[in-house]
Formats: sequence, C-alpha cells, structure tokens
Amino acid sequence: MAEIQVRVASCDDDIEAARDLCRQWLDWHWENYPPDWPRGDDHPMDPDGFQVILRDLADLHKRPKGAILVAWVDSIPAGCVMYAEAGPETAELNRMFVNPAGRGHGLGQRLLDAMFDQMVADGYARAIFSSAAFLTHARDMYLKAGFQPITHPAGFPDMWRDKVYFMERALP
Repeated sequence: MAEIQVRVASCDDDIEAARDLCRQWLDWHWENYPPDWPRGDDHPMDPDGFQVILRDLADLHKRPKGAILVAWVDSIPAGCVMYAEAGPETAELNRMFVNPAGRGHGLGQRLLDAMFDQMVADGYARAIFSSAAFLTHARDMYLKAGFQPITHPAGFPDMWRDKVYFMERALP
C-alpha cells in the first residue's frame, strides 16, 4: 500500500516539487488541448508566459493568504493545488494537477480536502476557480466536491465563453 501525504509547501524543495508538477501540468494540457481552440502568445497557458508564473509561484501563493499544497506518493511528488486571495473572504484555486503516477490514489480529493481546511484556517468563506471545458473529468470531480457553476465575470472575452467555465463553493 502506498504512503500518501498532502502538505502545505514550506521549503524550497516543496516549491520546486510544485514547479515541476506545474511543468508536467502544462505539458499534459498541451498534449490534450483541442486542435480547434484558440492559440497564441496571449493564451493563458502560453509556455513562455507560464515561465513567469513558475518563477513567481511562491510569491503568487504566499502565506498567510495563499498556499501551495503538494501530494506525495511514497515520498515522490505526485499532485498539487494552490490558491491565493481573490477578494474579501474569497480564495481562488489554481493549477490543480495529479500526474499519471499519482492517479488512482484519490489524490485529487485529498488535495481538495486539505486545501479547503487550509482555506478555512486562513479565514476564507468561499472558493472560486475557472477551468477549461474540455477537462470534463475535472469538472465532475469539482461538482462532487460541492462546487457549483457561476456566470463568467464581467468583461470576460467572448472568444473564451464556451471554452472556460467558472465555479464556486462555500467553505464550511
């Protein structure tokens, strides 16, 4: 039986593990990205722009109002999720990913549960996020975790409306 641990990143090695998982997430995204969807330098998952996010990852999710959580299977990083303050009592989660080696261990739900607990401890009452519509398996997981669809924010680009969805969940 695999040893599973989920914890808030607290040292440089944890942050680097999260960066590596984010790189895997980006690669997986582009391997599975629908061919008829928009592309270009202004794409939110543009590999060059994503390098800036990776460089700034720790600052973007800095404690005490943000966190990076990493899941480990037999001491090997296998999944991550992170969040940051999005508004009063609202946190936005980002970059939820479980790599192929980590799948089948319930890591997605474990990461979400640990993240919800940490969000509540950080004073949040609500979690929000956006995701790509082609990730139907992820949407099912989020619905089972208590997220509900919400409308696109004002000013959201029309070309992305049918490709991106938004969800929210009240925190206990």
